[in-house]
Amino acid sequence: MDTDALRWFQLVADGYTVTEVSEVFGVSQPGVSRALARLEKEVGTPLLRRSGRVLRMTHAGVAFKRHVDSLVNDLDDGLAAVSELVDPEAGVVTLAFPLSLGSWLVPRLITDFRREHPRVKFVLLRTAVGESGRVSQHLATRSADVELTTHRVHGPDVEWRRVLVEPLVLAVGLAHPLASRDEVSLSEVASEPFIMRRAPSGMRGQTLDLCHAAGFEPEVELEADDLLTVRGLVAAGLGVAVVPAMGLPAPTTFARSRLLPIVDAGAHREVGVAWVRGRPLLPSGEAFRHFVLADGAMDAHAHHE
Repeated sequence: MDTDALRWFQLVADGYTVTEVSEVFGVSQPGVSRALARLEKEVGTPLLRRSGRVLRMTHAGVAFKRHVDSLVNDLDDGLAAVSELVDPEAGVVTLAFPLSLGSWLVPRLITDFRREHPRVKFVLLRTAVGESGRVSQHLATRSADVELTTHRVHGPDVEWRRVLVEPLVLAVGLAHPLASRDEVSLSEVASEPFIMRRAPSGMRGQTLDLCHAAGFEPEVELEADDLLTVRGLVAAGLGVAVVPAMGLPAPTTFARSRLLPIVDAGAHREVGVAWVRGRPLLPSGEAFRHFVLADGAMDAHAHHE
């Protein structure tokens, strides 16, 4: 059914003449009349009758128009919603990220991006803890436009680019003997109990690798599912932990613990952005991906690296 004919029927039913409709839409009068005749044929009964110089609705036309009004309003709402989605200045970006980036990097990126694109909305998806090297289910199933990762990832048609290097620091309790230091080597805590993320965890694997490179096997005192709990256990004096700096300049005191720079080689992790190659993004998603990849996007965070 021709949606233009429905709109023209609406106007004629509301008192417009065929001449006025043709002028509003820039079509010929015979074109409007033929479209209205086709609409009546599709419906199966006359919808309009001539009364002098104007057309008036039949009983069938009155019944039909209520539904046409509803249909056209819904259609216009749908067109407006699509227009908003494809408008790079008023679209929606679906961003996946791990919890450890949610408290510092994600808010900063969204804030900086919205300075130039204030009407863009974000749908935020937390990625599950897992082994490094794989994208999340959000990106694998195409439910996310882009994904921030704390390790290199790969997969069918997956593109990944590093956007910054985040230092790893040693978290110790405020009463710990090393708390007053400006930096530390992991060999200095070889005999200490360690708090670690529960496997599978990229952070746990990297901590073990760093300890092995420093010449010792760490004693794992406690395991936790998230970094927030790890930090809390450290603050309680139950052990030490290697954690990401999360945008904080070290050494510093944070969440009742002391964060100390680690001098060991490799005490950092790569933060990158991943997307699916060949999958077209809405303009707002494409704009955000380019923003994250741009050299200038990370300039504001350079002092945190």
